[in-house]
Amino acid sequence: MRRLLFTLLLLPVAGLAQPPAPLSLPEAEALWREHSRELRLAGAAVSGAAADVKTAGQIPNPDVSLNALSISPWSGYGAGGWKDKKMDTQLRLDQLVERGGKRDLRVKGAAARLDAARFDLDDAARQQLGTLRYAYYNLRLAQEKLTLAGETAGLYGKAAEAGKLRQKAGDIAPVDLSRLQIDQARAAGDARQAQTELEQAQVALAYLIGREADARQLQAGDNWPALEEQALNQAPLDQRPDLAAAQRRLAAAEAERDLAKAKKSRDVTIGVQYEHNLQNAPTNSYGFGVSVPLFIWHEYEGDIARAEADLDIARLQYEQQQAQAQGQVAQAKNALLSARDRYQRLEGGLLADAERVAKAAEFAYNKGAMGLMDLLDARRTLRQIQIEAASARADYAKALSDWQIQAEFRKLK
Repeated sequence: MRRLLFTLLLLPVAGLAQPPAPLSLPEAEALWREHSRELRLAGAAVSGAAADVKTAGQIPNPDVSLNALSISPWSGYGAGGWKDKKMDTQLRLDQLVERGGKRDLRVKGAAARLDAARFDLDDAARQQLGTLRYAYYNLRLAQEKLTLAGETAGLYGKAAEAGKLRQKAGDIAPVDLSRLQIDQARAAGDARQAQTELEQAQVALAYLIGREADARQLQAGDNWPALEEQALNQAPLDQRPDLAAAQRRLAAAEAERDLAKAKKSRDVTIGVQYEHNLQNAPTNSYGFGVSVPLFIWHEYEGDIARAEADLDIARLQYEQQQAQAQGQVAQAKNALLSARDRYQRLEGGLLADAERVAKAAEFAYNKGAMGLMDLLDARRTLRQIQIEAASARADYAKALSDWQIQAEFRKLK
C-alpha cells in the first residue's frame, strides 16, 4: 500500500518531466491565428477604417453663440441682474447645410477604404501564413540536419577511437589517424552549427505563434509533404485580396476626386437668432440669416488637381500590382516544378546510390580492400547527398506552400 501511494504521488511529477509533444503544422497555424501580432495590427486598421465611415456620414454640428452688444462704459451698465443691464443680448444658432452630395461622397470613399482594409487583413493573413509555413519547415529541416550531424559526429568519433587502437597495433599510419581526427573535429563543428541553426529556427517559429518563453522546446512533428502530381491550374487573379484592396482604393480615389469637384457647389449656412434689447424700452426680437461663400480668389482648382493626381496614382498602383501578381504566380509555379524535379531526382535513386556506396566503402575498408581517403570521401559524399535531400524536401514543401497560397483566394478565417 505504501508503494502504491508513493507511485501515485510521483505521477504528477513524472508528467511534468515529460518533454513537450511535437507540434503539428495545423496546431502551429491555430496558434498563429490566435497570437499573430501582424493580424492584430491589420485588424486594428479595419476598426479604424470602420470609424472613418461613421465619421464620414455624420452631419456637421451646429454652432451656437451668445453676444453682448451696445455696452457703453460712460453711461454704465445699469442696476439689477444680468437681464436688467443696459445692453443687447443675442443668442444665435447656425447650421451648415452641405450641397453637391458631399456627405454621400465622403461615405462612399470611406466605405471603399474600409473594404480595402478588410482585404488588406486577408492579404496579411495570406502572406503571414506563408511566413509561418516557411518557419515550420525551416525548423523541420534544422531538426533533420542536427540529426544527420549528430550521427556523422558519432560515426567519426567511433572511427577516431578505433583508429587510435589500430595505430597502436600498427595497422594504420599516424597520418591516417590525424585525418580521422581532423574529420572528427569537422563533424563536431558541423553539429554545433546545426544546433545553432535549430535554435534560430525555434526562435523564428516561436515569435509567430506566441511561444517565445518556451522556444527551445518547440519541435516540428509533421513529415514532409508527399509529392503531388497535380495540375497547376491558375485561378483568376482578380480574386486575390491584394488586388481587391487595390481596386477598392481606386474606387476611394474616384470618390475623393468627385468630392473635390463637389466643393464648387456652395454650402449654405442657415442661422436663427433671438435678441433681448434693454437700451431703451425692453424688447425681444427674432431673426434669421443665410450665408454662402464667395468664390473670388479660387474655385478649389488646387484640390481638384490634387485629387486627379491621386486618382492617377491609384490607377497606376493597381496596374502595377496586377503585373506583380502575374509574375508572382508564374514564379511560384516554376519554383514548384523545379523543386519537384529535384526532389524526384534525389529520392528516385541518388540518395539510395550514395547510401549503397557508403556501406560498400565501410565494408571494403574494414576488410582492408580500400584506403582511408576513399572511405572518407564516400562518407562525405553520403552526408552531402543526405543534406541535399533534406534541403530538397524543404524546398519542395515551401514551393508547394507558396503555390497553394497563390491559388487560395478565399478569406482565411
